[in-house]
Amino acid sequence: MKREDFRTACRKPFGRYTGFETNNKNLMNRRSFIGALGAGTAIAPPTLSGKIPQKRLAVITTEWRERSHAWHMAARFLVGYPVDGKWHHPPFQVASAYVDQFPKGDLARRRSREFGFPIYETIADALRCGSGKMAVDAVLIIGEHGDYPRNEFGQKKYPRYEFFKQAVEVFRKDGRAVPVFNDKHLSWKWEWAREMAETSREMGFPFLAGSSLPVTWRMPSVDLPHGAAAEEMMCVAMGSVDSYDFHALEVIQCMAERRKGGETGVKWLEALKGDDAWGAMEKGSFAKGGWNPELFRSCLARSQSLRQTDTFSHRYPTPEMLRRMVREPIVYRYEHRDGLKATMMLMNGLVGDFTFAAKLKGEKKPLSTLFYLPPVPNVVYSAALMSKAEETFLSGKAPYPVERTLLTSGLVEAGCRSLNKGRRLDTPHLKVEYAAPKESQFWRT
Repeated sequence: MKREDFRTACRKPFGRYTGFETNNKNLMNRRSFIGALGAGTAIAPPTLSGKIPQKRLAVITTEWRERSHAWHMAARFLVGYPVDGKWHHPPFQVASAYVDQFPKGDLARRRSREFGFPIYETIADALRCGSGKMAVDAVLIIGEHGDYPRNEFGQKKYPRYEFFKQAVEVFRKDGRAVPVFNDKHLSWKWEWAREMAETSREMGFPFLAGSSLPVTWRMPSVDLPHGAAAEEMMCVAMGSVDSYDFHALEVIQCMAERRKGGETGVKWLEALKGDDAWGAMEKGSFAKGGWNPELFRSCLARSQSLRQTDTFSHRYPTPEMLRRMVREPIVYRYEHRDGLKATMMLMNGLVGDFTFAAKLKGEKKPLSTLFYLPPVPNVVYSAALMSKAEETFLSGKAPYPVERTLLTSGLVEAGCRSLNKGRRLDTPHLKVEYAAPKESQFWRT
């Protein structure tokens, strides 16, 4: 296809741009902006080989600004990313986008002009490129960031489910389904998350989702031996509830799913904070209401950001130091249906990274590692995740099961509810069973 033909096919004709309209939340009126794009003269970029790719990608996102997930991820398909000492450009053309909100600092308009893709008023039009029929080969859904309400449990009601449903409606009406990647957890609501996974299976299209943590580098570069007998696991991390807890839970889950027998689901979860968390730490074991202190020590020993007191470069914190450094610890303790125990900790003020430790049956020393996240603005860990999305789009097969993200989505919801109610919750609905691939999926080079 010639360049001009491609641009014509992917641009919806709009009226002349007449100006911006804003509401009290400083969001640009979509129709005015789309009219502006219709009158633009942007040139679509070639790949590094100088040829227009055959594959077309639709980007569906809540917002696109600096440091947003669209900034992290969608741009990988515009300008490429480094892999193993080379600059890789995915064989995709961003053919269209749907952007739900245009906040101050919006980059969607700038990227549209720079790279020649239109932003459409609806998700259906974005998938059809204004042509009236399905016109893309893959869909990238990024439902993170933006001005959305929270429910009574503190979960932000990002429209990931709604985005997915609208895409699927086009698949059904047009008789053609394509691979989909969904950033982070599937939905804030368990029933919707489960429906998303079930829909992909019923319709038979590849569906990948989740966090960059399972695929980023590890220091040391280790994985849980496939088929190992695991007894207890832990992740010590930083960040907020209904956000970074998801990342930390996926750290645990990408390891847990490799254990003997595969994944069986989770039967209960208990969330603790503040003094309740400190009290649990003093109990000395999972059976007594706490966790294995050796795993906690192993996690801190792997951290590259462990906070220190004045005049020390390396000192293990005393209980008194921990309480001074961490204003409000957040802990999720939970047990899998096959007996595996797990603890997720958010320890803001103590660490600024994600570390993992596991007790394996018959092993005296814990298996432990740091899940390495390069600093902003390079954030190459998002490139690691987009490499998996690209693999899914090209091969038609997800490299790891979406059930991982389904389970962690349910754990986030359970954690938020347990914190709100102040008690342990039984989770019979989290009977998520699946087998993980034997091949490790994280980056090593």
